Amino acid sequence: MSAIKPSGRWQPAFYPFRKERAAKRVLARTELLVKGPLFGCRMCGNCLLQETAFICPMECPKGMRNGPCGGTTPELRCYIDETRHCIWNRIYRRAEKLGREEMLLEVLPPLDWQKAGTETWGEVVSLIRKTGTMTFLGAMFSKDREKKEKVWDGVFKTIRQPAWWQGDADYHAPLYDEPVSELERELRSGRFVIATEVTPPLSADSEKLIKDIELVKPFVTAINFTDSSSARPRMSSIACSRVAVECKAEPVFQISARDTTRTGLQADAIGLNALGIYNVLCLTGDSSRVGPSPMSNMNMLDIDSIQMLWILRRMRDEGIYLDGRKMKKPPKLFLGAATSPFASEPHLQALRDHKKVNAGAQFMQTNLIFEPERLDPWLEALDKRNILGKVYILIGIAPLKSYRVAEYLHTKVPGVTIPATILDRMKRAGEAAPEEGLRIALELTEAIKKKQGINGMHIMSLGWEAIIPRIITESGLPVKQITAL
Repeated sequence: MSAIKPSGRWQPAFYPFRKERAAKRVLARTELLVKGPLFGCRMCGNCLLQETAFICPMECPKGMRNGPCGGTTPELRCYIDETRHCIWNRIYRRAEKLGREEMLLEVLPPLDWQKAGTETWGEVVSLIRKTGTMTFLGAMFSKDREKKEKVWDGVFKTIRQPAWWQGDADYHAPLYDEPVSELERELRSGRFVIATEVTPPLSADSEKLIKDIELVKPFVTAINFTDSSSARPRMSSIACSRVAVECKAEPVFQISARDTTRTGLQADAIGLNALGIYNVLCLTGDSSRVGPSPMSNMNMLDIDSIQMLWILRRMRDEGIYLDGRKMKKPPKLFLGAATSPFASEPHLQALRDHKKVNAGAQFMQTNLIFEPERLDPWLEALDKRNILGKVYILIGIAPLKSYRVAEYLHTKVPGVTIPATILDRMKRAGEAAPEEGLRIALELTEAIKKKQGINGMHIMSLGWEAIIPRIITESGLPVKQITAL
């Protein structure tokens, strides 16, 4: 248990896979004895407490180091373990109370596993000595805030932002002029853009996949392919994206942090253009907890979606790998992220989305939205942060084919809630449920089209690709826009 950390959970500390000197082992045990009860420290060796309102983010079951995922329950509890409060929501709230919420915009690095299980106090002392002990102590008691922050960052920012990462809290505009994909071209044109999703097949047979791609291709700008959503394996997103390219359709390659390492991410990024893929949507991914048995390891994500964006943006714009190696020809990428507008209070969710845009997100696709009127506070919060002009926003909707589908989404899919009025309509529709689901989708489309700051929609088919042409043609979009897409 902890005197300060709000989750009130004990989690085991990490231990290094190598022999340590006796002095370092003693210092590490001493640090754990102090920071364990106070902060629930797990000795990750990559301490971020100064940036996360002195609540350790390693208490998150996903190991999220840059903010919450989009799967919190309406009670702001962790969907992996609903007996826990979402630790990142607690970080946000304490940071807000202490006036430190803007500090959360800094893009924080993934774990350096060489340091896991080791102490950080020795490094702190070494950096204080390098700065000058009296200089450090004098700055801490100084009334000159700028001087204090400079000296403090000289020690602690050096620890949390190693040379191989160099994360910051600034916006980084793309360092290229011409759009790299058709999706980017259409969004830049100012037209209301429609993207959709084709469900990857469960087997090696791509016949239905090709048929579905050909069915929706004339009506949409881009087609998404999920990366084993709900932690259930299907044909990979990269394979489906390649099939789409062969069908002369524009793919959006979705990549989930759940099944991706930093090495695998960089390797995939280098090969995407060779496959004709330019749009990349970075996702944290559903936990293995919601997938089938036997469950895979859910102890820790190697990287989160914000770290993925940061790595890919630097590969594209600076032509460097994470380890600093230069590449002769960087990949051309149009980077996207997911967002859940209702996952937390609008101003806190806007903070999370601001960080994604700073990290490199150029477009965002939202989780499923069934209450368009609730988007306004979130959009206003984004506008206050001057974000709406820096990112394209596609609102996610889905046609409900039956009451069973609606109930499953509402109760089983993290981050999705369906209002009682829609659930009741689907239940009362009986055998006419598919047509009622279409009517609901058209109503949602009409409401979304009227909102300022929205650049288009992302229609998630949920395996019902045949309805996509009807939604688009009956939604009131001018024919010239449909043909242009």
